[in-house]
Amino acid sequence: MAENQRFLALDVFRGMTVCFMIIVNSPGDWSIAYPPLLHATWHGFTPTDLVFPSFLFAVGNAMAFVMYKYAGQEGSSLFWRKTLKRFAIIFLLGFLMYWFPYVDFHTWTLKPFSETRILGVLQRIAICYLIASIVVYHGSKTFAVVFSIVVLLAYWFLLYAFGDAVDPYSMTGYAGNALDKLVLGEAHMYHGEGVAFEPEGILSTLPSLVNVIAGYLAGDFIRKKGVTYETLAKLLMVGAVLIFVALTWNMVFPINKKIWTSSFVLVTVGLDLLLIPLLLYVIEMMRRTKWTGFFVVFGKNPLFIYLLSELLLITFYLIPVGQSNVVGWLFHDVFGSFASPMNASFLFAFFFMMICWSVGYLLDRRKIYIRV
Repeated sequence: MAENQRFLALDVFRGMTVCFMIIVNSPGDWSIAYPPLLHATWHGFTPTDLVFPSFLFAVGNAMAFVMYKYAGQEGSSLFWRKTLKRFAIIFLLGFLMYWFPYVDFHTWTLKPFSETRILGVLQRIAICYLIASIVVYHGSKTFAVVFSIVVLLAYWFLLYAFGDAVDPYSMTGYAGNALDKLVLGEAHMYHGEGVAFEPEGILSTLPSLVNVIAGYLAGDFIRKKGVTYETLAKLLMVGAVLIFVALTWNMVFPINKKIWTSSFVLVTVGLDLLLIPLLLYVIEMMRRTKWTGFFVVFGKNPLFIYLLSELLLITFYLIPVGQSNVVGWLFHDVFGSFASPMNASFLFAFFFMMICWSVGYLLDRRKIYIRV
């Protein structure tokens, strides 16, 4: 039994997701981003599409190592207090991040709330954390599994029944659009696709809950059973089964990150259940840990470093350098002076990630860990 044991492999997994999230979100030029770092255009799957769902999976992992402490009546009040506080802080940070820099520097007026995106990455993390916490705290593990299956099937039904009759899984035919426009309003939605479309919308948050619940179930299983060959084998077996089901389901319900289809949930959870045992084997069983320190830096301050990366990148775009800004200068004049545009885009992303890592390293050296 390993009830109170902390696993380095899970910290590394969480750190890896933050590291790659920063690289993926920070190309020197989106129009010529490094191909392996691009998301699937619509249906389909690339390694980059695994990053965000893996972070949600890691959130569930972390829950497994604190949730059991909230036992009893006093634990229940503590659970609600801490869970609601974390939800509110993470959601608010996400909203404020999209509102940043708060001031229109051309007119020196406050940026209007009426044009600020309400939902997004951190907001989805907050909502999924809140609902998944309630499910696993007040329900049994069997209930959590049944709940997850019902959610994935219900989402499939909702998209098919209320989406466009010709193509319910297209961007314009997606049923969640109408709900987001009704509740949020087009001005508060993401417009990066050329139309008002919210990839972290209300309806697609429903299946993403399952990534967190799956992370919790896997983490709780590891916490209780410890790192044994039997534990690793069972995780690998479940992961393989989920990938098989996902690829089969893909024939009628395509794997798609942007509308977070149920088949996408299963393939990402399945891949995470293959990756976690690999890390457990290498780090916990073989004790190959020399390479882990780099990722642990991210894993110790994950939300802070992610938030820092987003705000710092926005700031780089705002600081003028010549006829461009810091991003353009680094991309064109520094990295572009010796690398092709595609490679320069990657080099900028890697360099930017290392800046964020350096901040995390300094915090870790001073034993500063920012929790919410």
